Amino acid sequence: MTARFGRMASLAALLAAAVAAAGLIEGVAVAAEPLAKTLFGAQKLPAVAAPQSIGFYSKGCFAGGVGIAPDGPHWQVMRQSRNRRWGHPRLIELIEALSQKAAKDGWNGLLIGDISQPRGGPMTTGHASHQVGLDADIWLMPMPAGRFTEAERETVSAVSMLKKGALTVDDRKWTPQHATLLRDAASFPEVERIFVHPGIKKKLCDTVTGDRSWLGKIRPYWGHDSHFHLRIGCQPGSPGCKPQPAIGRGDGCDTSLDWWFTDEPWRPATGPQKPRPRDVMTMASLPKECRAVLAAPAPESAAAATMALPPQGTIGAAPPAQASAFAPIPTGKVPLPTPRPTN
Repeated sequence: MTARFGRMASLAALLAAAVAAAGLIEGVAVAAEPLAKTLFGAQKLPAVAAPQSIGFYSKGCFAGGVGIAPDGPHWQVMRQSRNRRWGHPRLIELIEALSQKAAKDGWNGLLIGDISQPRGGPMTTGHASHQVGLDADIWLMPMPAGRFTEAERETVSAVSMLKKGALTVDDRKWTPQHATLLRDAASFPEVERIFVHPGIKKKLCDTVTGDRSWLGKIRPYWGHDSHFHLRIGCQPGSPGCKPQPAIGRGDGCDTSLDWWFTDEPWRPATGPQKPRPRDVMTMASLPKECRAVLAAPAPESAAAATMALPPQGTIGAAPPAQASAFAPIPTGKVPLPTPRPTN
């Protein structure tokens, strides 16, 4: 009997080991499917192809991207080590044109934050959007007269425009030039949205006089107190690009803005926290065309894929004529913004 029980125990142990091994193998198989952020984050250069944005701003990729030069007549790229200075060619042209327009209006120079990874896709850290080459972050502080050094570009922090511990703008930091910069950015027809902190939106609502039509493009959102997020619409030649709904004709200085100054938007999240989409997103989650974007050849060098600097003293090519991004304001209850992002 003892020997029999011993054999049974041995068989049970072997079976348990086999089950554990099978589970381990299955776990390895699942874990072996790489995350999309890992694949796209590993790309150092853009995909050589016709310019095309694929998918949505927070779930997609792009081909035919170009880089903005790290240094331009009226800009510097910050955090160069991230390699996020890439975008759709029209976005890069627009940023360069904005830099010259802003300089003409008294802004010393743009400090450019993240645009996109070379082929877009979910980022290894940071943003949920910026995936299709149509988004760019621009700091709300001008380039210093002496320009930042390479080391400073990696360490200098952007400056919040808010009063400490408050939701409103600090008037010791805010200047009329800040409003002019945002107006200049909104003046381009391709620009559909500019995200700023609600306190900045309120400051503009309270102070802008004359033509206020551009204020409708200025959208309040969490964060964005030290930079603004510029977003252009889907460009020609991108049939797989998914646009956002039109913003309507109002200036946004209505009851929808009042909501941001209640307790509701700022309550801490409760209950189990869902993982960030980028931390679970595999290639199966992205448009199928993004696989081809990953497999596409790369240019010979980053320099070969960087847009040439614009001529001194020009404002860049005039943006092409296109339909207005505005639409009538819907009737009924004012829609609230999307839920607080988790990243």
